[in-house]
Amino acid sequence: MRVLVLTSSTGGGHDMRARSLAQWAARERPSWQVRLHPVLESTHGLYRFGVGIYNFIQRTEPALHHIYFNFLESAGMFRDEGRILGREKFRQLLEEERPDVLVSVHGSTNHGFFALARAVLGDQVRCVTYCAEMHDGYGFSRHWVNPEADLFIGSMPETLEAAARLGVPAARRKVGGFLLNPNFYDTDTDAAAEAFWRETLRLDPRRFSLILSTGANGAHNHEVFLKGLRDAGLALQVVVLCGKSAETRRKIEAAAPGLAEAGIELRALPTTDQMPLLMRFASAIVARPGSGTCNEAIQSGCPLVFNRVGSLMPQEMITERFCRKHGAAESVRGGAELARLVKRWLDHPAELHALRARMEAVRPRQHPTDILHLLETL
Repeated sequence: MRVLVLTSSTGGGHDMRARSLAQWAARERPSWQVRLHPVLESTHGLYRFGVGIYNFIQRTEPALHHIYFNFLESAGMFRDEGRILGREKFRQLLEEERPDVLVSVHGSTNHGFFALARAVLGDQVRCVTYCAEMHDGYGFSRHWVNPEADLFIGSMPETLEAAARLGVPAARRKVGGFLLNPNFYDTDTDAAAEAFWRETLRLDPRRFSLILSTGANGAHNHEVFLKGLRDAGLALQVVVLCGKSAETRRKIEAAAPGLAEAGIELRALPTTDQMPLLMRFASAIVARPGSGTCNEAIQSGCPLVFNRVGSLMPQEMITERFCRKHGAAESVRGGAELARLVKRWLDHPAELHALRARMEAVRPRQHPTDILHLLETL
């Protein structure tokens, strides 16, 4: 079976899910031919510019994204195949690849690009959306949902409620659970995780440890949170993810000696593929409320603290809304709030255990192989 996955690098979650689908197919369906295609960046320069603007806003001023989001919601520039710029490039790709299944993991690629695929390939192709958004309401883009698609797979039951509201028939709505790297589903990695913490990080996996996360495009507030923890006089371990930025890592490592004097043992890491091992023994992870990190945290049972510094983007609001509904995460607006939360957990560890239990209760019982099966049945 030939599968073409449509993605785009707005944030990091879409590409992560595209890679995960390819990894699961390679592991469980080696006869499949899976190609990942960054459709917006590859189709036209204006779309590539828009991707850059999205990521710039995410890094610098998340609240401004409400303007960007509402413009795209009303403009509908990807809903009609005739309005897609650079569509001949996409037609050429379809003619070369001739996929049996088109899987969209991005909110902008479920209408016009599906219509183009059907115009080129006719009944040969099946068009599928995998949507990882976790809740309906403001922040859930209407562009995710195409009632004419052959299948809509949502990560959670709340995702299907949004699809139903926007007209997808019940027979074409399926809960698929999380689409994550296969390592997040391995059950025999405790020894490997302990070795990673002790030998690679040179940290004690039994001590209270925080991960300060960085988005795929460099969004973080590390200095704000480290200052709050230092000023509160908390003794703990902190692993700081620096992404692709050597400058961020240099600054964090330069601050490490001073933080060590205050009782904070610090490790700075670049982009890593060891997140399952890292999250296995972390006491909590602090991250923007993207659905990707949220999915990873729930699957790993790693308590989640949402970084609300600078307000939230619309898509982040629905992730937080889901977690607030289920009691599956905490939120902080700055370093002092994070320090108070950590101190509360240190003083009352039962609260942290209860949070883990609520995360376990909301964890999907579906498996990524169920998503492969749904594609197969088409």
